Amino acid sequence: MDLDLFLHQLHFQNERVTPANWEVNWDDAPHPYKLYRHLQEFRLPDEIPLVIKDRPNLNKIAHFLWYTYGLTQFNQTAFSSSTGEEVAETMQGFRRFPPSGGGLYPSELYVYLKLEDLLHGIYHYDVVHHRLLLLRKGNFDSYLTRALGNSSSLSKCFGAVIITTMFWKNFFKYHNFSYRLQGLDAGALIGQLLEVSKRCCFHPKVHFQFLDHAVNHLLGLDGKEESTYAVIPLSEQKIPHEKTLGKCTTTALSQTIPEIKTTHVQRSQNVLPFSEIAQLHQETLLEATEFFRQLEARQEKIDYKVHIALPAVQKKLSQNFTHACLNRYSPEMDFRAQRVNQVQLASLLKESMDSYGYDNDLNNEENQKSRVSIYGCFYQIDGIPNGAYLYDAASHSLLLIQEGDFRFRLQAGMSLHNVNLHQVPVCLHIVGDRTHHKGELGYRGYRIQHMEAGMLLQRILLTASALGMNGHPLLGFDINGVDEIYDLEGSQKTTIIQVPVGFHWAKSWLVGGIGWGSLGIAGNSWGDRWDGSADSPENHGTSCGLHKGCIMNGNPIE
Repeated sequence: MDLDLFLHQLHFQNERVTPANWEVNWDDAPHPYKLYRHLQEFRLPDEIPLVIKDRPNLNKIAHFLWYTYGLTQFNQTAFSSSTGEEVAETMQGFRRFPPSGGGLYPSELYVYLKLEDLLHGIYHYDVVHHRLLLLRKGNFDSYLTRALGNSSSLSKCFGAVIITTMFWKNFFKYHNFSYRLQGLDAGALIGQLLEVSKRCCFHPKVHFQFLDHAVNHLLGLDGKEESTYAVIPLSEQKIPHEKTLGKCTTTALSQTIPEIKTTHVQRSQNVLPFSEIAQLHQETLLEATEFFRQLEARQEKIDYKVHIALPAVQKKLSQNFTHACLNRYSPEMDFRAQRVNQVQLASLLKESMDSYGYDNDLNNEENQKSRVSIYGCFYQIDGIPNGAYLYDAASHSLLLIQEGDFRFRLQAGMSLHNVNLHQVPVCLHIVGDRTHHKGELGYRGYRIQHMEAGMLLQRILLTASALGMNGHPLLGFDINGVDEIYDLEGSQKTTIIQVPVGFHWAKSWLVGGIGWGSLGIAGNSWGDRWDGSADSPENHGTSCGLHKGCIMNGNPIE
């Protein structure tokens, strides 16, 4: 298998990575959540506050986990029968604040915690029952510190979040294209986690590089069905950057703790092989800390003749984060042609990029320039000519690439016309390095780039929601055509994801909020699909608390 050709087709010719006769077996679909069996459980409080306070304890961690990845809403939508009968068909689903391709949530969330009111150890966050399940008891500061190459000391942290991907959870629908979605999904989850951390006064540091087999061994994973994508230490103080990396191998580290065996519910009876993804994933694994790399800051030469300075703005997302989370959803065909003014556009761009800065293991420099950028095609924005632009965060200005109305070209390039771009005044594109930093990071660079794009995506979606608008993430578009609009090939960049943003009509469906019933917050509008499925609830729900015995996807929760 030619991995470079596979990645090229995955990005620019994705129809070639999925068999033409591929059919989704919905009757044998996996759960969009992992259900462990026979593990010690620790119930988390289901009274979720609007504002998170106090020092790290079990209550605060419960709120942190729910705001980051908890089940937040149940919805049910009625459709006309596909058989022509007068009986309506219904679709129901559970959603979370971060988006997920197809609402399938391939990411899982584990936590290492050292709290006074909880056994120290490694836990899985059981999202269905809002509880922690104990995988390993004990102190693993040294183990995780060594797995991170000593670049962050866990002894200075009260815990860490470990984000994994379960490959089958969305391969069953998207085949090899799921590899792109898995990186973006993990990134959107990290983006939400970082925003929630700010409200909790936590200081996270995102590690994209770690000894994969050693971390998987810690979690009791074989790395074939599910593997770690990010390790994020959490502290009450800023985590310092260690300049000298410790030398360690994954084999030597794994031998310091015993293997654990766990069982979980898969639901799918026929799990198909995902050999291409498995082979590519194998090439991303780091066997020793000597292979860890950092990215040098790149000085980008900006030479555009037209600069449009944007007005100063006030931050909206920081004023009401909960409201933005509750009202974020993908409008699909419900966008309406309401004009966006220059102040609203300036707020959307500035706050999305300002909130994107974060501590990570790829560079040690403060105020490092982002490796992903925001480009956009704008139509009928007051004081801004129709055209394609790059947003320059440093000067808070738009740099004109070319004038014109590009809605027709963008619409023609969509593989599924589930959004009417003629109704959308703002169509943003997240852009990154065309080589996905392969020279420095190898094949691991592709998934890291998509994770960073997902993190920026989540900031855009939350900021749009805070401004009374919403965005709809799209991957089914002509990347070559968009790259041509922005003249990206010459600068060795490419488009990663397309995000139309605008005002929209309300969509009618039945919605119930989960987790904030005691606060009297009724169901609100948000949703999570990237593949064109309807996912935008409105205020027609009643609240309920978390409880056992719910029904998900037609199956009782065990």
